Amino acid sequence: MGEADNYINEGQRGNDGGYYQQQPQQQQGNDGGYYQQQQQQPNYNNGNYQQPPMNYQQQPPAPPPQYQQSYPPPNGNGYTSAQGVDGEKYSFDQTFNVPKPKYNDLWAGILFILFFLGFVAVSAISIRGYATHFSFSGGGIYDGGNDFSLNTNTLVLFVFCLVVALVLSYGYVWLARLFPTQFIWATGILNIIMAFGTAIFYLYKKYYSAGIVFLIFAVFTAFCFYTWISRIPFSAFMLKTAIDVSKKFGHVYLVSFIGGLIATAVGAWFSVTLVAIYVTYQPSDNSPSCTDGGCSQAKVIGLIAFVTFTMYWFSEWLKNTVHTIIAGVYASWYFCVHNFPQDATRGSTKRALTYSFGSISLGSLLVAIVQFLRQLCSIARQQERADGSLLGTAIFCCLGCLLSLLEWAVEFLNRYAFCHIALYGKAYFPAAKDTWKMIKDRGIDALVNECLIGPVLSFGALFIGYTCALLAYLYLLFTDPAYNSDGAFTPVVLAFSFLIGFQIANVFTTPLSSGIDTIFVAAGWDPQVMARDHPEIYREMVRVYPKVQQVIHDRR
Repeated sequence: MGEADNYINEGQRGNDGGYYQQQPQQQQGNDGGYYQQQQQQPNYNNGNYQQPPMNYQQQPPAPPPQYQQSYPPPNGNGYTSAQGVDGEKYSFDQTFNVPKPKYNDLWAGILFILFFLGFVAVSAISIRGYATHFSFSGGGIYDGGNDFSLNTNTLVLFVFCLVVALVLSYGYVWLARLFPTQFIWATGILNIIMAFGTAIFYLYKKYYSAGIVFLIFAVFTAFCFYTWISRIPFSAFMLKTAIDVSKKFGHVYLVSFIGGLIATAVGAWFSVTLVAIYVTYQPSDNSPSCTDGGCSQAKVIGLIAFVTFTMYWFSEWLKNTVHTIIAGVYASWYFCVHNFPQDATRGSTKRALTYSFGSISLGSLLVAIVQFLRQLCSIARQQERADGSLLGTAIFCCLGCLLSLLEWAVEFLNRYAFCHIALYGKAYFPAAKDTWKMIKDRGIDALVNECLIGPVLSFGALFIGYTCALLAYLYLLFTDPAYNSDGAFTPVVLAFSFLIGFQIANVFTTPLSSGIDTIFVAAGWDPQVMARDHPEIYREMVRVYPKVQQVIHDRR
């Protein structure tokens, strides 16, 4: 018997050589139609699992199973086949039916809108002040009279960073589509080279604090990549599977491209707002904006903190919205590959932007808070380093590491919780709780840990972020703006340049990981669909990672 026979239950062989189950006995109803006799649901309690019969004829898939008595299945009514009566296709909402849809976590959605409106107001007022004294800030790189704060020189720098981030992010996704396996190797190697090269450059320029940090980061990156080599085949296969699906079903790359363009536009808006705040409110005797006494350092710090936090929140919301939309497309493929819903992308988008808007805003808020604290920690660490305080540098460095771990944990949970929200419209915390229990009960965490796509894409986003930061440093070095004659603004400019590149790259690369995350979660909800409707993928998963049989089928 072959490999496939190890995981297909006892059945009969058909003419095509495949295995199928004998049809359960049917009875005729009062309306003359035929229906299946109720089959016993699988029992996951106490680790005793009885695998349900597999049916290779087109049947409505079983509802996501109840793994333990402590929590219900994702959707009590389950999902239906995408094939309706007389060949009529069901829509996305009919396929993944939510009986009583409602706007979950509405307070978070309203709060997000209020913050965004506040950002619009601050931006409008600041840009108006910047435009009023535009000649003072200069119209290019060298012609400004502003020597005390960020000016048009900085704005030109941010434009360069935006262009670099856009081009590199799009090229990164394009290379992933063409060369999945080489893409993983190239990402790891380029990050190591970039980190070592940046460290050497900083050390050569006698910027020792930054050079030492990048050197430590380069060594750590090289060590991580070495330990990941054995997991590359499985990761490459999952990436190739996700890319193949994206080329045939839905409008995955259209969503990615639109999301990337929005991220770039908002990044440009944020850059202009950031410079305008400094120009309008930075206190100085030479500033024409301060003649009415409206300038203060506290106002600059407060406004910069507000717009930066809002930028983080919006970027995370955009990234998670793209992820949720793509998750709906991949789940439609997983459960209804033979009868794909006719409006999977539109239906998933509609649900993400309406009923799930608040839930996505809430999950994004949690990450934005941690990211904002990390940004403050990074700026404070660089400031302490510039002041020569080793103790302060060490404290903020340790705090930054703790915040990085917290950010990873929240983002990890969000990735899989939003797959649940995409299909079943639950509120954020119940969805996160149910999905986490399912991942642990079904052993999907073993597959997640084996797959490198998440870390690889994080490395790619870091690469683009650090490229923008290095570009910013070189720009400040060669243009030598008057406002940065003592280097006081270098940490700030580098931090925001990194932020622009990193966030744009994250939005562009989200669809690459969204498909894999959804496949893992869907396999946990109903593993029988993997073996029944996607046998080639299942066999390849078993070949590349043999423990997958135990992970998906035996750990109940």
